[in-house]
Amino acid sequence: MSQGDHQPQRISASDVARGQFRYFDFVMVAFVVILLLSNLIGASKRSEVDLPMIGLWSFGAGIFFFPVSYIVGDVLTEVYGYARARRVIWTGFAALIFMAFMAWVVVSLPPARSWDGQAHYEAVFGNTWRIVAASITAFWVGEFANSWVLARMKVWTQGRFLWARTIGSTVVGQGLDSLLFYPLAFAGTTGWTTDQIIQVVLSQFILKTLWEALLTPGTYAVVGFLKKREGIDVYDDATNFTPFKTKL
Repeated sequence: MSQGDHQPQRISASDVARGQFRYFDFVMVAFVVILLLSNLIGASKRSEVDLPMIGLWSFGAGIFFFPVSYIVGDVLTEVYGYARARRVIWTGFAALIFMAFMAWVVVSLPPARSWDGQAHYEAVFGNTWRIVAASITAFWVGEFANSWVLARMKVWTQGRFLWARTIGSTVVGQGLDSLLFYPLAFAGTTGWTTDQIIQVVLSQFILKTLWEALLTPGTYAVVGFLKKREGIDVYDDATNFTPFKTKL
């Protein structure tokens, strides 16, 4: 498989397993880093803005960063195919579980007598089992739905209309992610009413989709660069789309 700067050639996803790529590792690392940081820093904070004629409107504080993981997921699927994207999603899944386990261990360790930061540390890193389970569940469902829709649409459209594939897959993936995470994590808890959860779910869905649309030119640029540099254009014509495997 050529890795020069020539125009990419269409290949079947089954041929990708034999390839060696220049940038795949960098894209995978970007995906996992963005995923972990957005869940660690912004997942559980609710923000509010005062909108004219509407009043206070709630939204998740991680809205500006978490959707970027879906954009990177789009790039992975579009350039390298569903099978490699599936392996990256499972890598992110394992990283989330390890992050939750590490946070639980560190928070649970008895603090030194001279240290008075335990309460603050627990407030930042002491997510409940509900938030952890909701985050992992929403990520798994949303990311696999996003990747499946994009890969299938690429075959249906014969590689045309990248903007429709990225936005369409985001509508499905981010919609499922928001619909699952906030009710699973916060329904019935102190500080979150049903109306606030509904507002946040709607806000996340709308803003994430708009964010994807606004970043479409950047997605085009990255996809074009990677396809040209890697010399491939992967189509999942005969791919097994089960999420329950990691083999290429």
